[in-house]
Amino acid sequence: MAPRKTASVSSRKTAAKPVKKDFNGGTFADFSKDEDLNAYREMLLIRRFEEKAGQLYGMGFIGGFCHLYIGQEAVVVGMQMALKEGDQVITGYRDHGHMLACGMSARGVMAELTGRRGGLSKGKGGSMHMFSKEKHFYGGHGIVGAQVSLGTGLAFANRYRGNDNVSLTYFGDGAANQGQVYESFNMAALWKLPVIYIIENNRYAMGTSVSRASAQTDFSQRGASFNIPGYQVDGMDVRAVKAAADEAVEHCRTGKGPIILEMLTYRYRGHSMSDPAKYRSKDEVQKMRSEHDPIEQVRARLLERKWASEDELKQIDKDVRDVVADSADFAQSDPEPDASELYTDILI
Repeated sequence: MAPRKTASVSSRKTAAKPVKKDFNGGTFADFSKDEDLNAYREMLLIRRFEEKAGQLYGMGFIGGFCHLYIGQEAVVVGMQMALKEGDQVITGYRDHGHMLACGMSARGVMAELTGRRGGLSKGKGGSMHMFSKEKHFYGGHGIVGAQVSLGTGLAFANRYRGNDNVSLTYFGDGAANQGQVYESFNMAALWKLPVIYIIENNRYAMGTSVSRASAQTDFSQRGASFNIPGYQVDGMDVRAVKAAADEAVEHCRTGKGPIILEMLTYRYRGHSMSDPAKYRSKDEVQKMRSEHDPIEQVRARLLERKWASEDELKQIDKDVRDVVADSADFAQSDPEPDASELYTDILI
């Protein structure tokens, strides 16, 4: 089911071409047993990691800003399932889930959150600024919308080099109103750059509902004036995300230029750890959890199809919790960076 009610979204059109597929309740990838189990494990890793990060923040081990991805796990996991080696990922500051989905170590991510030497940015970047050249992950960016132009630049580099790699550029419904987004759209459309703009619409940006902040609330159509096609996608169902990702990746690899995927998703926690989220009711959050939770959907499917037993799923959860517990122990015991690190990695 779609996570929010919208007008009919089954057959939207852009100036570029008609959008015939419905990824908001109609078109799903047909997962095998292994694909469902992998999706379950990856989403559960993100969920348990973020829960632990929230605990460590409350205990004072993590300082500064901390934006949790709980509730949105299906988006990044489904997108990653459609990629190949060499494809790039860049996102904003709600980024821990993207790092884990890209294969970056839980130890490295958690240690960066606590500012330790073993962190992926040597303890100097914190929650919003981690990178991995090896995993083709280009951040983690704290400035709202800044990653959109950078992700467009990654796509330009791919086109310049003549490869078939695709840039996945994530941003939220709040960032979708930033001016540099549309400068990027124009450039990407003009030069047919291989970039998928993934708008993670969790409804509330930093705390204001999209209906109060956006004149056009169908974000999949934000590229219409640039002839960029777009889809709305049920971002709470990993199968719908995977199906849309396959379509978008093929669009880019075949030289058709940019495409927009609006992921209709929902964050269970506040914008950041300091946000009490009083702009919505507890009943609304509970309804989303009980009716649309991305992990519970997969869990129910695995049990219904007898692809896994309750005991097997409990073992997966235990294994994931062990990984997360290990990362938390490491992040609390690893030494802090030496003072000399203040002068490294600085461009003059």
